[in-house]
Amino acid sequence: MKFFKTLSCSGKSEFAKDRLVQKVTDLRISSSEALPSPVELQAELPRTSEQAKFVASSREVIHDVIHGQDPRLLFVVGPCSIHDLDAGLEYARRLKEFSEQFSDRLYTLMRVYFEKPRTTVGWKGLIMDPQLNGTCDIPEGLRLARQFLSQVIDLEIPTATELLDPISPQYIADYLCWSAIGARTAESQTHRQMASGLSMPVGFKNSTAGDLTAAVNGIVAATKSQTFLGITEQGKASAVTTSGNPDCQVILRGGSSGPNFSSGHVEEAIDLMQAKELPPSVMVDCSHDNSGKDPDRQPIVLRDALSQVKAGQSAIHAVMLESNLNHGAQSFPRPLDDLEYGVSITDACIDWRATEDAMREAYDSLAVRFA
Repeated sequence: MKFFKTLSCSGKSEFAKDRLVQKVTDLRISSSEALPSPVELQAELPRTSEQAKFVASSREVIHDVIHGQDPRLLFVVGPCSIHDLDAGLEYARRLKEFSEQFSDRLYTLMRVYFEKPRTTVGWKGLIMDPQLNGTCDIPEGLRLARQFLSQVIDLEIPTATELLDPISPQYIADYLCWSAIGARTAESQTHRQMASGLSMPVGFKNSTAGDLTAAVNGIVAATKSQTFLGITEQGKASAVTTSGNPDCQVILRGGSSGPNFSSGHVEEAIDLMQAKELPPSVMVDCSHDNSGKDPDRQPIVLRDALSQVKAGQSAIHAVMLESNLNHGAQSFPRPLDDLEYGVSITDACIDWRATEDAMREAYDSLAVRFA
């Protein structure tokens, strides 16, 4: 029988040594760019005292609506995503001017969505890819998002967005009046914990399959104190402990099993919330699977929700529509010079004229609450 000895000074022994100390971290990380800390970006793009007052007062109104203390309907409307800042600002100006005449019955918020969840791959939103070319300049994306939110708040339009990445709120949350936890993340412990510490009201969407239990359980978790890993305003890792967020609502957005905006679905959501001793508050999302992603069906869904309000359903506190300057959606990626102005590059939207009609119809339907 032969015995083999380990050679102390041979090439083979050095190879064995190298194998023992070879790199085991960051094997698949091709680059890593340090972000400015939240406090640094806030100092670079500070909010004014007037902006802070408006955000705080808007959150108070939304709180009152969610808890049934204000009979107005939250009317959340705007582009599926913000990709063209000029078009987005034009939309905001139109919304401000038009919505003012309905403010006694509708409290209008603008969708200002910068992060887009993807089933597989695709453009992930302005924060992740502000140049729309795959360069993923996140520091610039955070700056542009903060600048745009500042402009919308200056117009005194309450802002609404979906929070996808748990770090991004540290950079932009002081400009947000309402936020959503999406269908893909409503079951995520990370997002439930994040929601428990957010300073604004939050809506939880039902799952992509249409399950309401996940959304309601998410609300239960969000209303409780949570401790989790986060970052400080200085950008350092920290253990964050929250007091819980009492201002939560269920968002019915339909699912793979079909739409869920009917009176039966609304009653189911109310029953589930009451069973968990939660104040029932429902938002009907007129887009996504409730409309089959057909923008022309959004007014139909809205009309059904409004008929429930007229019939006395007091727990429908909000509706949401995806709307843009122009109708539909355009394929993306494509050359930026070929993009049509005011047309979504994500989900298809109703146009501005249909938006005006929807808002008028909602206003007229709310008369019953103010009789």
